[in-house]
Amino acid sequence: MTLLHIALAVLVAFIWGVNFTFIAWALESFPPLMLTALRFFFTAVPLVLFLKPPKFNPTLFIYAIGTFVMQYAFVFTAMHLGASAGLTALLLQVQIFITVLLAYVILGEPVSRMQIIGMLVGVLGLGVIALNLGGDMPLVGFICILIAAIGWSFGNIASKQASTQQSTSNISTALPVNSNNKASNRTSALSALSLVVWGGLIACVVLTLSSLLFENEAWTLATFTQASFKSWLSLGFIVYVSTLIGFGLWAHLLSKNIASKVVPFALLVPVFGMATSVLLIGEVVTWWKMLAMVLILSGLILANVKIGLGRKSAHA
Repeated sequence: MTLLHIALAVLVAFIWGVNFTFIAWALESFPPLMLTALRFFFTAVPLVLFLKPPKFNPTLFIYAIGTFVMQYAFVFTAMHLGASAGLTALLLQVQIFITVLLAYVILGEPVSRMQIIGMLVGVLGLGVIALNLGGDMPLVGFICILIAAIGWSFGNIASKQASTQQSTSNISTALPVNSNNKASNRTSALSALSLVVWGGLIACVVLTLSSLLFENEAWTLATFTQASFKSWLSLGFIVYVSTLIGFGLWAHLLSKNIASKVVPFALLVPVFGMATSVLLIGEVVTWWKMLAMVLILSGLILANVKIGLGRKSAHA
């Protein structure tokens, strides 16, 4: 990965970490499925009117259902049921290990011995959470987040495939053979944003129907007029910063690098998530939360040792 790509990966991790606190604030006024549906309605509208749709195929639907519907419907539900913002951000990172495994099985991407060691250390951190269920992390919330992680993992693989296909198609049809890298990167970025917006439209339809089915009593005018300003502001951050900017950059990074190099940066999400949860909503930090975070961060470092060693040998 280039230094720019590394910086962008860290920025996305920060955005997604802070996002858990904004989710907690938005859930003060909206039920979880409705909030998720609103998130992707405003993600898609009005940008779908201006962005060329990606090729509609099973890959796009897997991306939309996995990354958007499964991940966020279950994450929002878990937090609605009592899972704290910091612990939710931490536990959700099990998706990293599932994604690397899927990338190996489905895409044939290599996984180094050091990356495997890093993943095992990270799993130990997640195990610490599993041994301390209750309070900030009820069992049903734990299960919901695991389902969300599985959805995100499949979405990561589909995102890489869909972004690569769309970017290649656009470049080959719209750019001359000797186009510079800047034009190529701009096309790739637009393709990634299109993937997020049109995937969000698919998710919005599925989530709205689900909310009408399971949260019918919440669909009243009072729900919207009585929602606090803090909740509406939080929804704005979730839509425009976390979804459009965050997922747009993430899809772009996955289209330019192998998944096993990009995905481990998501391990920084719980670090930022826990820190902002403590600072902004007063979540209590215990010894086992810190132990879990240290183990997960150590797993991130170990999983990325291969990158540094590879650069040294390349310049030797």
